[in-house]
Amino acid sequence: MATSKTGSFWLTETVIIDAGSATTARYEGTIDLGAYVDVGDQQAVAIEQVDFIWQYGTTFGQYLAGMVLDDGALGAQLTDLNPGILYVRADDNNLIASGALNIDHGNNVGSVTNDFFPDVFGKLDESRIIVNDQLYLTVGWDGAGNTGANGIRCTVRIKCRVVKLSTKDWMAIAIQSTAADN
Repeated sequence: MATSKTGSFWLTETVIIDAGSATTARYEGTIDLGAYVDVGDQQAVAIEQVDFIWQYGTTFGQYLAGMVLDDGALGAQLTDLNPGILYVRADDNNLIASGALNIDHGNNVGSVTNDFFPDVFGKLDESRIIVNDQLYLTVGWDGAGNTGANGIRCTVRIKCRVVKLSTKDWMAIAIQSTAADN
């Protein structure tokens, strides 16, 4: 299906949830793939792995009780079509990766909620092929109260490589990718 043009490399993007953000606050960041995706050459990006990293404030620690003022969850989704600041359902073809960190504020305990996280797709034959020139990171806080005084940072780390597709494969992926936009 695809042949590698590069070895694996990492792309990152960080989104900051503002200090004092109220219930169901959502924020968005973008990752530009324009330098890697080329329609004329049927060049795409193959995603092998996605990690979400949560950090507290300007010290970049992971003190859970400092992140939020009450119990709740921090969520993140990576998509290849822009959902705005909304989360998409798990059956949306544009969802690449998703995860959440549930926080028990009073006991300073966090637990990862599994859906697609951690997202390890594998090597080239198992990777997620992207033909869009942008990726979108949506993060948010869902809880009874506000986030802590120093805000929260969510960093997405994407292990990927540039690949060349056959014309048939390029068209099939492009049609599937844009079909959800209609």
